[in-house]
Amino acid sequence: MALDQSFVGRSYPPTRPYEVGREKIREFAEAIGDANPAYTDPEAAAALGHPEVIAPPTFVFAITYRAAGQVVRDPQLGLDYSRVVHGDQKFAYTRPVRAGDVLTVTSSIESVKSLAGNDVVDIRGEVHDAAGAHVVTAWTKLVARAAEEG
Repeated sequence: MALDQSFVGRSYPPTRPYEVGREKIREFAEAIGDANPAYTDPEAAAALGHPEVIAPPTFVFAITYRAAGQVVRDPQLGLDYSRVVHGDQKFAYTRPVRAGDVLTVTSSIESVKSLAGNDVVDIRGEVHDAAGAHVVTAWTKLVARAAEEG
């Protein structure tokens, strides 16, 4: 059954604050194989004009995807998560994520489509720091595959 178009524009409450730690950034950079010293060395980050080590651009996916879970778990939306695959991801940064940031994410549904029996939901996550300043916007596309016939 196609998802309800009336959900477009629906926003969900901000997430609990997430404190970005140096060790989490280092672990993430190692996991993706990115040896950029700005991710692990405060002096290298300072040489680039950053007050603290910065996170790789895709680091924020961990918290925006978790925030998108509010959309996925909304029983009124009726998305069958057992059939969901991650379709796409993009980011628009105001500034890099830094160690010491305390971030919250507010998710909203940007679009709901039905394509070839698949439900496609675009979720926008607005990430702000503890002062309320915008850090990054993340867009996540989720595709709930059509149920197999027979």
